[in-house]
Amino acid sequence: MPSAFNFLASPFDCLTIEEQQQVQGSVDIAYFPQGATILAPGAQPTHLFIIIKGFVQQFDDQDVAATYGPDDCFDGRGLMAGKVSSRFMAAEEVVAYQLARQAVSDLIAANATFGALLFSDLSNKLSALSERQSRHELQSLTMARVDEAFVRPPHYVDADTSILGVVRQFHALRTATLLVRDSRLSPPAIGVFTATGLQRAILDGTPLDRLAVRGLANFSLIKVRPGDQLGDALAVMIRHKVHRVVVAEGEHIAGVLEALDLFSFLSNHSYLINIQIQDARDVPGLEAPAAQITRLIALLHRSGTHIDMIARLVQELNAKLFERAWQLIAPPDLVANSCLFVMGSEGRGEQLLKTDQDNGLVLRDGYQPSVDVAAVCRQFSAALADFGYPPCPGNVMLSNPAWCQSVSELSQTARLWLLTATPDGLMALAIFLDAHAVCGDRALLEQVRAAVHEIAADNDAMLARFAAAANAFGQGGVWWSRLLFLGDHDKQALDIKKAGTFPLVHGLRSLALAHGIGATSTAARAKALVAAGALPEKLANDLIDSLHFFMGLKLKIGLQQLDTGQAVADEVQLEKLSSLDRDLLKDTLGVVKQFKALLNQRFHLETL
Repeated sequence: MPSAFNFLASPFDCLTIEEQQQVQGSVDIAYFPQGATILAPGAQPTHLFIIIKGFVQQFDDQDVAATYGPDDCFDGRGLMAGKVSSRFMAAEEVVAYQLARQAVSDLIAANATFGALLFSDLSNKLSALSERQSRHELQSLTMARVDEAFVRPPHYVDADTSILGVVRQFHALRTATLLVRDSRLSPPAIGVFTATGLQRAILDGTPLDRLAVRGLANFSLIKVRPGDQLGDALAVMIRHKVHRVVVAEGEHIAGVLEALDLFSFLSNHSYLINIQIQDARDVPGLEAPAAQITRLIALLHRSGTHIDMIARLVQELNAKLFERAWQLIAPPDLVANSCLFVMGSEGRGEQLLKTDQDNGLVLRDGYQPSVDVAAVCRQFSAALADFGYPPCPGNVMLSNPAWCQSVSELSQTARLWLLTATPDGLMALAIFLDAHAVCGDRALLEQVRAAVHEIAADNDAMLARFAAAANAFGQGGVWWSRLLFLGDHDKQALDIKKAGTFPLVHGLRSLALAHGIGATSTAARAKALVAAGALPEKLANDLIDSLHFFMGLKLKIGLQQLDTGQAVADEVQLEKLSSLDRDLLKDTLGVVKQFKALLNQRFHLETL
């Protein structure tokens, strides 16, 4: 057996060394000329095929159901069922490994993940992947660099400072650790004094305003470097029985790593960024935590955290960031008499990497602002741009007067969107339906939302035109054919948003509007529709799983683009996808295709 079997390809990448040896002892190589039938319907399969070279097409009757390329395997389901249900033909010359049925059965019995990835449905495949990734999460986090965690900035006091003066610095700087510089020595010595040292200071008996910190500071610093692994930093703390270490590169001190911050990083990184956001005293002070959100996303993704969890954390952190920025920019009376909200994927809690701003402001009826609201809104939009959230090309942002109105004005605008049902109006309605309050009086936003649902409830014609947008992209099966017919098509890009995310999200948004469901996230809408009897539970679960796959695939590609200095795009290059990602993409786009058929039937879209 050739030694080049690719154990990095799914589902063989989950096998143990012993299981890999079992595969190597059980495979042969098979050759099929172009046009040859490899498996025929009704046949009793004896092997699992893993393609080395060429492409194989799966036919259901006369229709192409799937195409398999190098590193893909087939037909696992037929092998376990004992009967082939489709025809598998060589689209071109094919060379493949063939793994004996008994060996496959033994692997499935010993390794549940292998079996799930081989022939389970979408939900079980994704569950198996999630379980496998979670095993490596803590190990990956402890291998992160020290400077990826929350390193507190260094604050210095002179060694002659009194303990009372030190306590005042603790209070002013909101810290419990200060570095002490003793300039009497040459070169000056650097020590550390913490809140725990106050006990010794009190027990000393000297009045605190006359007791210098010099005698109580520890000048034997325990140090780690910014590039050290967090696991190593933790080991240093344990070995020296300390709760903090100084982070330094040579003589340059970058800050202090506290044990609490290290453990918080390992358990919940978002907590640390939230602290930085709340501690910001001006808008420039928010730039650092805004930048750390992207690094947090990359770290969580690398550690195997579920995409839904990452999205929820990002939504919370972005909301805190926007809220604090608004509080620092807008006067208190404007904050109290308005509601700042975000929309689009940010509003649904499905945004990961930073994209265009989608936000608005609704003002209390009768409120007379003390400032130029338009100028304040422009300042806020500019601040978000500085944080890495670019202006919306469609100008859907509160610096646009159309998205900064009173409750009555915005309610009237929403009525016009519904009653006129123009393309621009329906697009604005779709954006607004995802609105999520982040600062101010949330009741103001809810008043406008209630007005929208009241009018939309009995307007079947408008609902149909609204839902029709789900069919705006991917007509004629172009995206489907790119997956089913590789070869000449595999150099083409697939817009995952147009082909998958948008029809899924907008379809559920349309059904939610039709049934008066106020939920804003796609998953919550799907679950509410199941509870209302408007969506089959199996399809709802598949739609949620598909959405999370689309989000995860886009994030993985987006992080790769950022690492190479490219702009983040929605397009994916099919030839660059792994065999597992191609397999899952086929499954998820098949779910979207099934869902669009349901939408066409529910809203009678074929008559439009």
